[in-house]
Amino acid sequence: MSAFSPEWLALREPADHRARDADLEQQMAAHFAARSHVSVVDLGCGSGSNLRGTAQFLPDHQSWRLVDYDAQLLTLARHRLVEWADDSRTEGALLRLRKDHKHVNVSFVEADLTRELAQVLTPAPDLVTAAALFDLVSEPWLELFTAALGAAGLPLYTVLSYDGRQEWQPPHPQDGRVLRAFNSHQQWDKGFGPATGPRAATVLSGLLEARGYAVHTAGSPWLLGPDDLDLRHELATGIAAAALETQELTTEEIDGWLAARREPGQATIGHTDIFATP
Repeated sequence: MSAFSPEWLALREPADHRARDADLEQQMAAHFAARSHVSVVDLGCGSGSNLRGTAQFLPDHQSWRLVDYDAQLLTLARHRLVEWADDSRTEGALLRLRKDHKHVNVSFVEADLTRELAQVLTPAPDLVTAAALFDLVSEPWLELFTAALGAAGLPLYTVLSYDGRQEWQPPHPQDGRVLRAFNSHQQWDKGFGPATGPRAATVLSGLLEARGYAVHTAGSPWLLGPDDLDLRHELATGIAAAALETQELTTEEIDGWLAARREPGQATIGHTDIFATP
């Protein structure tokens, strides 16, 4: 299964929403509490999960630009948002949603963030957000991104950057080697140059602080138990495949680890959330 397949995105969404740090959500909400309307750009939006997780903390009237490279995911996002809303209607390319007491206008932008970052941040929104994105990008890209944020004075709220920590129960003799191989693979090129991988939150925070931002971070780990069996299985399968590609373990060692991870158990997967204001 692709890391960006609709099936994987649907499988991880409940765990993503549970994992978000509540205190950081409230800080972000307080920052915009005096506004009647807020405009948001969501980078690498996937199926629209970030909007569904964030909208409840923003003012009653919102305008979102959902940005993704994958046209099929943008179509999926539209469909999923219509299903999520209490009411929806389309005006040209604009999707108007009502969810509880929130009124959300959504536009969809197909763009390559390696070449079109400036365009997707124009006109400047009130907030830039992303979920599970920045561990995929390179440090030079983050330098360009934070420069663009700083030049326009834009706040950033980003959630679920993988931080390199995993704990599986019950333990297995190959846990450490699989983790090292997977974390190495996470720094391979994901389309933006060599990825920051587990260093993403640290690198991003440092670049923002260097531009004078107040940066608040918090852990947002996945806590996966018996009710997350399908997600744990798919996650372990993806980790095993990535670790195998590094050739740091044999097929037999990976197969043994994966077989153990398909047994009942628990997993904690580390992530970091960031809210930064200029």
